[in-house]
Amino acid sequence: MNVEKGVRSARSRALSVLRIRSTALAVALLPAAVAVVLLVGGATDRIGGGSWDAARWAVTVGAVLVLLVAAAVAAVIVRARPAVSPTVEIAESSAPDLYRLVRDLADRLDVPAPSAVALTPDCDSWLEDRTHPASASPSLPTRGRRRTTAAPVLVIGSPFLWWMRVAELRAVLAPVVAGTGPSAHPDIAAARRFVRGLDAAVAVSARPGQSAIRKIPLAFVGWVSRLLLRACRVHAAEMERGVAAAASERALTVDYGLRIVAQEQVGLAYAGWDRLLTRVALPAWRMGRWPSRLDAGVVSALTELSRRDRLAEGFASRLGERPACDLLEEPGAVDEATSLLAARLFHGGPAEPGPDWSPVDWQQYPEEVVDRKWRADAARLHRVLDDMGVRRPADPADPVGPTLARVIAHLTLDRGADGGHDSGEYGAAEAAAAAEGDEGDEGSDAKAVEGGGGGSEAGEALAACISAEVAREEAAAPPVAPSGFTDEDLWDMGPLPLFPLQPPRTGRELLADHVTAMVCCAAVDTAGAAPGLDWLDGPTLLVDGERRADLAGRVLSLVEDGDAEPLREWLASVGVRPEKPVRLV
Repeated sequence: MNVEKGVRSARSRALSVLRIRSTALAVALLPAAVAVVLLVGGATDRIGGGSWDAARWAVTVGAVLVLLVAAAVAAVIVRARPAVSPTVEIAESSAPDLYRLVRDLADRLDVPAPSAVALTPDCDSWLEDRTHPASASPSLPTRGRRRTTAAPVLVIGSPFLWWMRVAELRAVLAPVVAGTGPSAHPDIAAARRFVRGLDAAVAVSARPGQSAIRKIPLAFVGWVSRLLLRACRVHAAEMERGVAAAASERALTVDYGLRIVAQEQVGLAYAGWDRLLTRVALPAWRMGRWPSRLDAGVVSALTELSRRDRLAEGFASRLGERPACDLLEEPGAVDEATSLLAARLFHGGPAEPGPDWSPVDWQQYPEEVVDRKWRADAARLHRVLDDMGVRRPADPADPVGPTLARVIAHLTLDRGADGGHDSGEYGAAEAAAAAEGDEGDEGSDAKAVEGGGGGSEAGEALAACISAEVAREEAAAPPVAPSGFTDEDLWDMGPLPLFPLQPPRTGRELLADHVTAMVCCAAVDTAGAAPGLDWLDGPTLLVDGERRADLAGRVLSLVEDGDAEPLREWLASVGVRPEKPVRLV
């Protein structure tokens, strides 16, 4: 009864949406109807003479113009391609067991089976209508690209396949697959097509780079589409709520008890996926490398979480059951495809591998990503110091090369540690401050430069220079090649990345990252440490095989306060020799 109630509610709202469409059509036809009445009246001599003849022709011309404009607006709405989620298509031949599970689930729910299955690099699942002609493959002939009545496509979050067991995946997909029942209703399907067409028309009207000839009429199309969307908004939202309620009620008959447990796995998978992307994948993407087994990494990350977090106790025992990725014939190839798509969506990387965009396995991650990242950041740090005029050691007995001591000396303005400043920009500033101090001004900038606040000022200046250098490197980077996507596809996807993981880093964050990288390089080169990978925190430093997570606070003390004592104590405990040169890229 609740299922029928939900469907009735959704159908009622769908009819309201269709009535809005009919009203818009009636408004467009009204001038034509008046013109027909006037023309018929003139032809029968019932309405004629003088002003009636002028009104007849004016109304007729206006009706023709309105019909032409309405036809143009309708054409744009009908032909505009609705937004389609970027996914990895899964053919039935490559996942027969997965398709069998979905069809069996649809049979148990007594609903039409989805027409196809696709994967998305996210922790969500939904049904997506791809019956619009523009959604067909470009390789199909034009006459074959017509609107179809196929069931929607089932889009599954790829992390679910690797972390969830088969029974859990079936329980999670039950309410999603149940949505194909209401989707097959003609009124609901028609209302959805109308709303999606309006949304697509708004996107077309807002497309940048259009000529003035197209921009003005498309602006009118966008105005009409937005007007109709506002009128449909409440009814469309209530229609979708009715569809969701009906699907949820129908799914109660399938694996209800298991679904409660499976929902816990959904939340856990989301947490692990977010940490994996932001802490592990993002540093690799910034280095021009993309981890090719992100979904497999979710399992490692969540297993590590289950080891650390008491809330996750017992989850690791599930690993003995059959994972849902076994439903794929070649899970490794699918994981690689979704990993590349994730890099494109969340970072804006190219659609295909290349010399500057190559895959990396988890075994290679410490050497190929972590070590290279540290040394690239350290090299940039010393390059900026050179550009700022910070001298290298002047004593011939001291080793000439990039040293950690040079960085510490600059941030603390300790000239006796490892070199100092020449007569460049910063030497002049300090000389002026010292001169003011000689004049007896106790509140002058001399104390700020030579005292405890000097490290903070030096850090701010260095952070600004590093930010500028990073910005120049990013601006000089070659543009992302749109291979694998047409211009229309790129517009539908929007500017890449679609979902940036983190906001731009501040200058202080960049400086802290670069100083940390320099410390890690020194630890690797002089103290026998090694780069490592932590599944939840990303790049990490291993000392005697153990992760050292106590470095960040000491670096912040140096960067923000100019206080190097905590860091020097840490370096001494690990055995790092800051005066020794390190190897840079």
